[in-house]
Amino acid sequence: MLGLKLPTDPRWVNIVEKNIDEILTDHAYCEQKAASTAISLIVSFPEFTELTQEMIALSREEMGHFKMVHDRIIARGKTLGRDRKDYYVIALLKFFPKGGSRTTQLIHRLLYAALIEARSCERFRLLSEQLEDKDLAEFYRKLMVSEASHYTMFLQFARQYGDTEEVNKKWQDLLTYEAQIMKNLSKKETIHG
Repeated sequence: MLGLKLPTDPRWVNIVEKNIDEILTDHAYCEQKAASTAISLIVSFPEFTELTQEMIALSREEMGHFKMVHDRIIARGKTLGRDRKDYYVIALLKFFPKGGSRTTQLIHRLLYAALIEARSCERFRLLSEQLEDKDLAEFYRKLMVSEASHYTMFLQFARQYGDTEEVNKKWQDLLTYEAQIMKNLSKKETIHG
């Protein structure tokens, strides 16, 4: 369903199991960044009314997810750690060239967002199926469903605002590029890394 060309190495869950506090901190910041992305799209492309309406709702939802993860951190007797670099996103952002028309920039940002949400969904599925902590596994199952709808929403907007054939080609090229990135990841207790 997600179209990812390289699945996460299942051993990644073993790394997560040994570092739950770390994955929760990283996850909290991923939710915060997702909310920031939605707000950034509103600020950068306010003339796209339908997109703006959806991004308002998305920013609220993502901050709600941030609070849910933060609450879990507190319940574990911990505090939110510092943000870390997301090497996955840094590498992903190198795919499309800078510049181009406003519409091209929008399409690229929507495709990046779709792929990040798709990978998050895939990772949450793994956590929901393989974590020994059944409460945490159920938490990730619920988030997985939400992430899947985000991925499809971003992809639909990219196709709506761009030439569908061209967008589909860029999407496939981005998926191929992302698979190369993933070959060197799945070794850390981070959502994407």
